[in-house]
Amino acid sequence: MNKFFAKTEESLPIMLLRAREALMQRLRPILQAQNLTEQQWRVLRVLDEVGPQEPTVLGERCVVLTPSLTRILNALEKRKLLRREKHNTDKRKQIIHLTSAGHEIIATIAPDSKLIYDELEENFGKPQLINLLNKLKRISKF
Repeated sequence: MNKFFAKTEESLPIMLLRAREALMQRLRPILQAQNLTEQQWRVLRVLDEVGPQEPTVLGERCVVLTPSLTRILNALEKRKLLRREKHNTDKRKQIIHLTSAGHEIIATIAPDSKLIYDELEENFGKPQLINLLNKLKRISKF
């Protein structure tokens, strides 16, 4: 055993991955019922929450790398869940908009996902969770 590392069951990165997986195991069936991936859901959620975005900003907000974001945007556009528009002042840029179909799929998933989030908040306390996660986030580039 390496004396420099904590046991894997106490390793912060592994514990965070396990916590994420525990949450996603509950959310995945809801997304799969709508034929969405986790990353596609994040893109739709961000667009619903903050409105139209440039792809670069959208990728940062969704924590999705550019090559993956390109594939995600293509798939969601093909399903008519979002649309691309030329930027008003810089025609080289695009603005990504959620369509009415995109808003509808958010509305379909929202009640079930809210139940999961509410249960987390009830068990762990939202302010405490958000505070701890924000402290951790401050040490990263995301």
